[in-house]
Amino acid sequence: MGNSFLKINVHLIFHVKSTGQLLRNCDLPRIFPFIGGIIKSIGGVPIQIGGMPDHIHLLTTIPKNLTIPDFVRRIKAESSRWIKTIDSSYRTFSWQEGYGAFSVSASAVPKVIQYIIKQPQHHSRKSFSDEYKEFLDAYQIEYDEKHLM
Repeated sequence: MGNSFLKINVHLIFHVKSTGQLLRNCDLPRIFPFIGGIIKSIGGVPIQIGGMPDHIHLLTTIPKNLTIPDFVRRIKAESSRWIKTIDSSYRTFSWQEGYGAFSVSASAVPKVIQYIIKQPQHHSRKSFSDEYKEFLDAYQIEYDEKHLM
């Protein structure tokens, strides 16, 4: 086979640093497309981006030339740098160090898209912490609760 073919869908979740500035709801419609542009510029395909003032969800493909940690690092670094330019209130903005990366089968993509779109409704009933623990449990990832936030 002469070519390499790869399509890996990943649901990424990361949180605003607990000591930093939360994202303002009015800025989210600008931030999500900007992050989509970062993903495209480094070879990924943004499928759906959404979230809340304290965290973000990305459904994306992973570029074949980057590891997941390098991909996330680039997204977080470039978006954080840009968010700081939106307004002086974001001068201390940063993303938390960790992240969640969860595989998504092609058949589950529509369900994950809807899940991301409906984040505001979802979080009227459930905290980020509870949501994140559910992901970790569903994917059978062991964790120590003291290291989650």
